Amino acid sequence: MDQIIDNVRQVRANFIESISGLSAEQLNEIPEGFNNNIIWNMAHLVAAHQGISYIRAGLETFVDKEFYLSYTGGTKPNGLVSEEKIAEIKLLLISTLDQFKVDYHNRIFDNYKGWTTRYGVNLNSIDDATNFLSFHEGMHLGYIMALKRLIFKNI
Repeated sequence: MDQIIDNVRQVRANFIESISGLSAEQLNEIPEGFNNNIIWNMAHLVAAHQGISYIRAGLETFVDKEFYLSYTGGTKPNGLVSEEKIAEIKLLLISTLDQFKVDYHNRIFDNYKGWTTRYGVNLNSIDDATNFLSFHEGMHLGYIMALKRLIFKNI
């Protein structure tokens, strides 16, 4: 599992670097035909991982509950995200994976409750959830790349 976690961490780090030149306004922009923006997708990656790992194991999230509830599945942007919050989200993209890796090795997910995702994927263990993470991350990074292309096209 370390390799999967490390791969996701590297992709997130590369992604953070790739958007470093975007302003808060650009990160908050919702292009026509979309219902969210780049910063929501970034924060959603953090919240979704918390949900499919910690919450499904009956644990508290590493992020605060308000953050989790604001960006979990089924939500959408609710106002502009400030520069300070954007910086926090970028830090959480990495720090939550680092904490997850420690928690995984400490076996805190042993009480994982199986479930089926909206994509029809059965997650019966933390290992299943960690494998699913790559799929989910890739899907949202695709959305982010499309959003970024549209935003730069509109400049």
